[in-house]
Amino acid sequence: MVAAASVVVAVGGVTGMMAAVGDGGRPDAARPEVTSSPRLEPLPAVPSPSLSATGSPSPGAKASPKKKARPEPSASKTRTKPRAAPVSTRLHLHPESRVLDWVRANPGDPRRAVIKSRIADRPAAVWFADYSPDTITSRVRAVTSGGAAQGRVPVLVPYAIPDRDCGGHSQGGAPDLDAYDGWIDRFAAGLGTGEVVVVLEPDSVAQAECLSAGERADRFASLARAGRVLKEANPRARVYFDAGHSGWHAPAKQAGWLRQAGAASAASSDGIFSNVSNFHDTADEVAYDRAVLDALGGPPGLGAVIDTSRNGNGAPADGEWCDPAGRRLGRTPTLSTGESGIDAYLWVKLPGESDGCKGAPGTFTPSYAYELAR
Repeated sequence: MVAAASVVVAVGGVTGMMAAVGDGGRPDAARPEVTSSPRLEPLPAVPSPSLSATGSPSPGAKASPKKKARPEPSASKTRTKPRAAPVSTRLHLHPESRVLDWVRANPGDPRRAVIKSRIADRPAAVWFADYSPDTITSRVRAVTSGGAAQGRVPVLVPYAIPDRDCGGHSQGGAPDLDAYDGWIDRFAAGLGTGEVVVVLEPDSVAQAECLSAGERADRFASLARAGRVLKEANPRARVYFDAGHSGWHAPAKQAGWLRQAGAASAASSDGIFSNVSNFHDTADEVAYDRAVLDALGGPPGLGAVIDTSRNGNGAPADGEWCDPAGRRLGRTPTLSTGESGIDAYLWVKLPGESDGCKGAPGTFTPSYAYELAR
């Protein structure tokens, strides 16, 4: 019983990220800066002067969640071959995001210190969720060059696959797969030569059941091509494919689709990602991702990255996906997890950006951010 990722507004990036502004005017990215302890201690409550959402919709509200049956537990083998760590273990903190806009505009808000230190000052993904081929190269280059200048690793989320949310809250993207292929070519042209992590099209594989068999095959072929194009443009780019999350498809089923989408090819893929804009416990995701990788069958170097932005208390028992109460920030973003086969914990969805219940989809909602952070 859990949903797809979350909600993403059609013009920006998915939930939980900052945005790189394009023609549609939404930023799609999140700020990266990794530090200290993986767990956050609770802080005392601070009175809130306003519970209304602030700012305009961010890069996108992620895919409208559909309820999925939990996969049967599987006895997956523990992956014993550790991945080589990247040269840099520091993530890039992009200087633009909805949460930073709010922090700068509200110096007297009693929630500001908590939101700044626990959300705004930590690295998150940069989403590119609007179809704007004329500006995508320069927008990607602005983020990757900023990371390279600091010797840090940016996390980018291309999110423009056609029918990306099967007509849900995050519908949109390129008009067709030919246009998408051209958009990816321009996206790849901005990657530069430094290290970069690419979270390729959240929900594009796990949510493909809404497509016909022919449409699914065409999408998977386009995703495999996208992985190849990205890695050819920058051999230091690490490209990860959509594995859904531990409450969705069984590992063998997800691995079968991932194989068709190119995730088992070293020419296209460095592995898989899971839990984007969702709430499942990190330990559950680690076990699930290892099971998917085992079922995928190689090549040996494949790993996984996990969105830990809102999973500090795990997923709600009732399967609620839209800004559920009682959630907390998860582990801080890092490229050094200490877990075999797990390459990174990332904040792919920017904490405080609403799924559409506590605020408009994709907008930064300070009351929600404070609830997650304190």
